[in-house]
Amino acid sequence: MKSNSRYICVYGAASGNINQIYLDAAYDLGCKLAQRGWNGINGAGSTGIMGNNSDGFLDNGAKVVGIIPQFMVDNNWHYNRLSEIVVTPDMHTRKELMAERCECAIAMPGGCGTLEELLEIITWRQLKIFNKPLIILNIDGFFNPLLEMLNSCIDQHFMKASHSSLWFVANTVDEAVKHIDDYDESAIIEIESKI
Repeated sequence: MKSNSRYICVYGAASGNINQIYLDAAYDLGCKLAQRGWNGINGAGSTGIMGNNSDGFLDNGAKVVGIIPQFMVDNNWHYNRLSEIVVTPDMHTRKELMAERCECAIAMPGGCGTLEELLEIITWRQLKIFNKPLIILNIDGFFNPLLEMLNSCIDQHFMKASHSSLWFVANTVDEAVKHIDDYDESAIIEIESKI
């Protein structure tokens, strides 16, 4: 996938009280994507994975667009360093705009909000609402329990076997970046109906 100053959406924790390995990976991801001409999109948080990832992009000359609902701005949860802040009326519009404005989505470790964003974008991929690459960045095996659950859904026929191609699992930042570099936009992924 070649960049033309396009945007990659990164989902991840806003909490700063997490293992340093995740914060370092978020910064490294932002740096390496920026160096390849990519810009970032996230939920506009100033701390945690969101803040560190933004810093990685910004410190390497890229732009970062933060998309955040009004009530979070009212609580001063946004990062003033961002290139652009888009304020939305609600959480749903926030997620819709994040997906709409990006060319690729990457899920990094996080809590309920991040997991909800990831599962929603998987569902949108399944329903062909979101037809862009989706990477699960499984730093330090964080997503292993969720991946086991998704495999269980396939094994028990709640999902089709082909649905595992809705996402790509990268265990390191370099694997994620390589997948983006090598991604063939003309490739057609056939996804079976969930029915």
